[in-house]
Amino acid sequence: MTTVAQTQLSPAEEAWDILRQLLGAERRRFLAAAAELDLHPAQAGALMKMEPGTAMPMHELAMMLSCDNSNVTGIVDRLEARGLVTRRPYAQDRRVKHVVLTPAGTDVRTRVRGHMAKVPEAIGRLSLTDQRLLRDVLRRAVESG
Repeated sequence: MTTVAQTQLSPAEEAWDILRQLLGAERRRFLAAAAELDLHPAQAGALMKMEPGTAMPMHELAMMLSCDNSNVTGIVDRLEARGLVTRRPYAQDRRVKHVVLTPAGTDVRTRVRGHMAKVPEAIGRLSLTDQRLLRDVLRRAVESG
């Protein structure tokens, strides 16, 4: 299924259309994983951005999630209410709050990441030769950017 008639597309446009379809399927898989863990997608995204044992300034988390600081406050409020994160004041500037995963938060993060680490079926069905070719082409695209 394509979103635009393939006959009208350049090879680059067709490749991008196909990648968007694959990414859309992955987005749906992410949403399902978040729902399975009773998380809002923004909460699951926040957990995935955090590293266990590492305090992260809330404004940095906002940048990583491409959202406003006030939105991160709400996300962290809900994660904190579930016991998945804690807030800590920054010693050098008590106005700055850091957020840290709790052991329960680390467990939920591991589960979300586990869901998303699974190779999409569409890629897994490819032959090993095609998987290598796809990997190599995508690597070159990333490295040329």
